[in-house]
Amino acid sequence: MRPAAFVAGRESKQPCPTAHKPRDSDVDLGIKGKTAIVCGGSKGLGRGSAEKLAEAGVRIILNARSEGPLKETAAEIAKRYGVEVVPVAADVTTPEGREKLLEAAPNPDILVNNAGGPPPGVWSDWGEEEWQAAIRANMLSPIHLITAVLPGMIERRWGRIVNITSGSVKAPIPALGLSGAARSGLTGFVAGTSRQVARHGVTINNLLPGQHETARIESLMNNTAKSRGVTVEEARAAAYAANPAGRFGTTEEFGAACAFLCSAYAGYIVGQNLLLDGGAFNSTLG
Repeated sequence: MRPAAFVAGRESKQPCPTAHKPRDSDVDLGIKGKTAIVCGGSKGLGRGSAEKLAEAGVRIILNARSEGPLKETAAEIAKRYGVEVVPVAADVTTPEGREKLLEAAPNPDILVNNAGGPPPGVWSDWGEEEWQAAIRANMLSPIHLITAVLPGMIERRWGRIVNITSGSVKAPIPALGLSGAARSGLTGFVAGTSRQVARHGVTINNLLPGQHETARIESLMNNTAKSRGVTVEEARAAAYAANPAGRFGTTEEFGAACAFLCSAYAGYIVGQNLLLDGGAFNSTLG
């Protein structure tokens, strides 16, 4: 059965009269009417990406595992931007979950891969089970989705794929070794594959987030505060001070970067790893 779609916060095909209307000064990204799959889209960076794509007039196939929060987010995005949003509750780390998602959108124009990272730890914490889970979630699942949608994109001679990975791919974070290793495998796959499909009008790129205002950063700040014996406010202040921007990123500005990479203007950006970390990675050439 086709998942129920939300438009203007209800199951309907009629746009909401109070939905967000682009201003004359808004940039037209050239993707209005296209269809995007956004994974992990019920909150955080995935939701930020879905919102900015919806703002550009893109029909959204919104995926997450928890049905309740997913449907709530889908209704809110549909109401705000007046686009169709189809929630698909599925675990894309499984073949069955990916099949369910692709049944809802067999021919997407845009794919945004996004999955939460495995728990932090040290090398001695991780055995076979932990490694398999990390590789399945943060490397193999996005690769399987990419290879599933590429043939159609190539045939239509247009497509955009963006993978939300992690700044730890660029600058290793010891406690995030599982995440960094698995996502680095995805990065290697993208490096070669993106250059094979670019001539067909299909681009594949990665977004590497640093610290952003999400539930995950709240958890990290709480853990940091406990380990250092300080308040959460003190832990946050120290993190701000350590970043050249003096703050964490927002999901809105992250989503805007994602939407641009999915736009009609990003056809010459191929196989890149865009770091969004406020300048935390200290390098002349990035």
